[in-house]
Amino acid sequence: MIRDHVYTVSEVTELVKTALEAAFPQVWVEGEVSNCTRAASGHVYFSLKDDKSVLKAVLWKGDAQKLAFELKTGLNVVCRGRVTVYAARGDYQLSANLVEPKGKGALQLAFEQLKEKLKAEGLFDEKRKRKLPLRPRTIGVVTSPTGAAIRDILRVLERRYAKLHVILYPAKVQGEGAAAEIVAGLDALGSWPGIDVLIVGRGGGSIEDLWAFNEEPVARAIARSPVPVISAVGHEVDFTIADFVADVRAPTPSAAAEIVTKTEQEFELQVRSTAQRLGEIVRNSLRERRYAVAELAQRRAFPNVQMGLMELVQRVDDLDTRARNVIRAEKQAISEHKGAALLASERLRNIVLKALRDQKAAWERLSAALHALSPLGVLKKGYTLVWKDGGLRLARRIEDIVEDETVLVSFLKGEFSARVRSVDRKKLLESRFLKEGP
Repeated sequence: MIRDHVYTVSEVTELVKTALEAAFPQVWVEGEVSNCTRAASGHVYFSLKDDKSVLKAVLWKGDAQKLAFELKTGLNVVCRGRVTVYAARGDYQLSANLVEPKGKGALQLAFEQLKEKLKAEGLFDEKRKRKLPLRPRTIGVVTSPTGAAIRDILRVLERRYAKLHVILYPAKVQGEGAAAEIVAGLDALGSWPGIDVLIVGRGGGSIEDLWAFNEEPVARAIARSPVPVISAVGHEVDFTIADFVADVRAPTPSAAAEIVTKTEQEFELQVRSTAQRLGEIVRNSLRERRYAVAELAQRRAFPNVQMGLMELVQRVDDLDTRARNVIRAEKQAISEHKGAALLASERLRNIVLKALRDQKAAWERLSAALHALSPLGVLKKGYTLVWKDGGLRLARRIEDIVEDETVLVSFLKGEFSARVRSVDRKKLLESRFLKEGP
C-alpha cells in the first residue's frame, strides 16, 4: 500500500483479491445452503449462512459433476475451498472444490434423495410389480462374468433345474462406468427374444462398491424392462435403489436363482395340489346340485308324486296286513278243526293267491296313477311346465298368466325365465296344427 496514493476501484479490488487469496489458500467452511442455483453452464452458485453472517460460494462445473448427492437449499454442509474476490462486483466468495453433507455421508444422502424422488414417481408401488413365470425356460443375467455372483447363480440353477438356459450379459458392477454397462445389459437382455426373467446383481461390498445399483439410470432401466426383473445385490442386509424398483428383491444372488426356479418335485406337488383342489370343487358342485334337485322336488309338482307314492305304499301295506290276518285265521281254524284240514288247506291256498292278485292289481293301478301325476312323463315328450311367483306356483290355466309378469319355463332338463308380452285367452291349441286353406 502506498500512503496518500489515490487508487482506482479496480486497483483496490485487485489488492484485496491478492491479500485474501494469499491469506486463505484453503479453508473449511460449515454452513447452511441457501439461494442454490445451477447455471446453464453447469456451475452451481449458492450461499453459506449461519445465524450471524452469509458467505457467497461457487462450485465449478467439474467439481459439481463429482457430487454424489444433489446440492440444494436447506442442506447443512461442510465446504473446502479458497476465498477469492469476484472483481466485477467487488464481492468476496468461497470458491469450493469439495462439498460434504454435515453429519451424513454424501452417498447416504444421495441414496435418500433418489429414493424419495423415485418413490414419489410411483416406481416402488407394488401394483406395478410383475409376477415371475412359474417355469421359465430362459433367464438373462446382468453381472460380472468373473465375480462370485454368476458362479453362485449357475451352481443353484444347475442343482435345481439343469435344463434351464442362461444368457449372461457381462458388465462391470462397481467403479466408473459400471452403471452405464448395467443399463446396457438390462436393455439388451430385456429385448432379447425368449428371455422370461432377468437377474441383475453382484456380491456383497461397501456402499461405495454397490453404488452402481443406486444410480438413477439403473433404476429407470429396471422399471422399463419388458420382462420381470429380480434384483440380487450384496448380502441380505444390503438394500439398494435397484431392490426397491425391481419386481422381486432377492437377498443374495443364490437366493435369486432359487426364487426363479422350481424343482420337478416342487412342480409335481403343485400340480397334485391343484388337481386335488379342482376335485374338491367338482365334488362340492355336484353336491350342491343334488341339494338343488332335492329342494326342487319338494317345492314344485313333485310333492304330488311323493304323496301318490306314499299312498301306494300305504295301500300295499294294508293289503299285506289283511292277507296275513286271513292266513293267520285260517291256520287257527285248521288247528281247531283238523278233520277239515284238506278243505281248509285248499281254501287257504285260494285266499293267498287272491290276496296276491289283489296286491298286484292294486300296485299296477296305483303305479299308473302315480305315473299320471308325475310331470316327468309329460316333460319327456318335449312339453314344458310354466311356473309363477319365482317358481313357487305352477300355472295350470291360461287365466293364471297375466301380461308383463315374469314366468319360469321348465324342460325335463334345464329351465329359463321369460317376461309375458301378451296373453290370448281364447286361442285354441288345435288352431296351430290346422292346415291353412288354399
